[in-house]
Amino acid sequence: MNDVPPPGAFTPDQAGGADGIDQGKRLIRSGGDKGLSLAERLAERFHRLTWRTPIHDMRLKGRHPLKLIAVPDDPFLGDVRRGNALLDGTLTFRGESRAVETLDLTKPDFSKAFGDYLHGFSWLRDLSTVATRVQATPVAEALMRRWLEAHADKVSEPAWRADLWGRRILFWTAHAPLILSSTDLVYRSRVLNTLARGARHIDRGADKAAPGAPRIAALCGVVAAGLLIPGGDARRGATEAALAKAIGVSIFEDGGNVARAPAAQVDLLMLLTQLREVYAARRIDPPATVTAAIQTLVPALLGVCLGDRDLGSWQGGAPIGVERLEQIIQASGVRTRPLRQAREWGYQRLAAGSAVAILDAAPPPVARLVEGGCASTLAFEFSDGANRIVVNCGGARAGLAQLPPALAEGLRTTAAHSTLIVGDSNSTAIHADGTLGRGVGEVELARQESDGSSRIDASHDGYARRFGFLHRRQLTLTSDGRELRGEDMLLPATKRRKLVATGFAIRFHLGLGIQVSPTADGQAALLRLPGGGLWQFRCRGGALAIEESVWIDADGRPHATMQLAVTGESPAGGASVSWALKRAG
Repeated sequence: MNDVPPPGAFTPDQAGGADGIDQGKRLIRSGGDKGLSLAERLAERFHRLTWRTPIHDMRLKGRHPLKLIAVPDDPFLGDVRRGNALLDGTLTFRGESRAVETLDLTKPDFSKAFGDYLHGFSWLRDLSTVATRVQATPVAEALMRRWLEAHADKVSEPAWRADLWGRRILFWTAHAPLILSSTDLVYRSRVLNTLARGARHIDRGADKAAPGAPRIAALCGVVAAGLLIPGGDARRGATEAALAKAIGVSIFEDGGNVARAPAAQVDLLMLLTQLREVYAARRIDPPATVTAAIQTLVPALLGVCLGDRDLGSWQGGAPIGVERLEQIIQASGVRTRPLRQAREWGYQRLAAGSAVAILDAAPPPVARLVEGGCASTLAFEFSDGANRIVVNCGGARAGLAQLPPALAEGLRTTAAHSTLIVGDSNSTAIHADGTLGRGVGEVELARQESDGSSRIDASHDGYARRFGFLHRRQLTLTSDGRELRGEDMLLPATKRRKLVATGFAIRFHLGLGIQVSPTADGQAALLRLPGGGLWQFRCRGGALAIEESVWIDADGRPHATMQLAVTGESPAGGASVSWALKRAG
């Protein structure tokens, strides 16, 4: 069995490791000036260089108490559509739009996600991706002035939240030419002094942010400020030690993150890679903990990518786009194969031929570590080449703002994932306030490899307390990738409790564009893929039905799809349903 890595950054060098994982290796990152002409790129490069020379020192002398020691590169490309909208005077994010000219930051009328995008200043990346400095500076300055007027002098949430300040420091310094080119010395001084004040603010409270991306974002900002504002070197050891501690409690040894979300994995990789550019701007080697974290994040991230080389729909996320993901991996400088086994991260990967199957083999994330966690234990996704055959609905945290709240919450449920549901109930409770409650506490896992196939055998106790059953799932992928066999079992969790017959359903949400035709015997269905390929689904032990479903795409938009549902009733002694997906043409 072997994964076929995509071109460029995904190309492996050699196999190795107990799980067949290649050792991470470096490659040269391609440039990030896509979309600009040669003359514009040269002009942009010259202007950025002036910020690293005595010219920069001269511009900030005299009436300015502060200056930036260096201006790091932003190694990532932004969103072209959002950038073009900004050039036209409109700030957009996940279906929400606000005109910059009439934006009132003192009376916010936008969602939390839009507010985080605004206050985090990642829109500077979007703007710089589509515009030259001359084009972008007036737009960036206008929005910066509005933000300073509303929030520079008043410490309040969410604008002064620690993780948002950390991100803001990274973006203000990387895109300093866009926000500090003004001849208005008072404005420029206010930007720099606000930056320094924000750094002092989060230096005292960054370690109180939630483990994962929030804490690491805050501490990346603290470390970056210390490197780029004069006088910060004296505390570098302490701030780097705090960042190392945050990495230790935010990233598992196998490279996965504590939120168990691929979207958070991308976020962490980008934060640490961006921080590495700050060290490069100072010509200082980054700490070994930062380098090691980047090298472990990448294989775990690739491990949750399907055959189309994009992310699966896990923990409220959705695909992010193949080109964007490839650019992020290239910028990281890490070349490696996808991680197949990640017991702490919680995802197991089977790959053979052109087929890839990914199984969620861990409890949901701890409620205090993440908002919007999903009850998805033992759900799986399956692809054949670029075609997604079985998916999860996804998008609970990545959908458009216009999604009805009831739908967004529904996307977190067990029924929105391709797994077994007992009594129309979630395997882990989702409370009315959005937090996760009791349910899956333990997952048992065994994995076997042979010349003919690879098999995963896993079980969870999410239904034991309420219904007295364990859910056990077996997945077997043949070595040619042409057949995925499965068996779902309900097993009595204890002999002491008197069990009663309980209804169950096993859901297989189908990928976008798949056409479904049931067979005459009612136990099978023919799946016609968008590219013309054929797969057959067959089951035994339950009644097969074809129902409507929904899937959230990389833009956060919902699409009507179909699902296969195998239903039945388990007697007190338990039940078993076997099924298979087999390539038919």
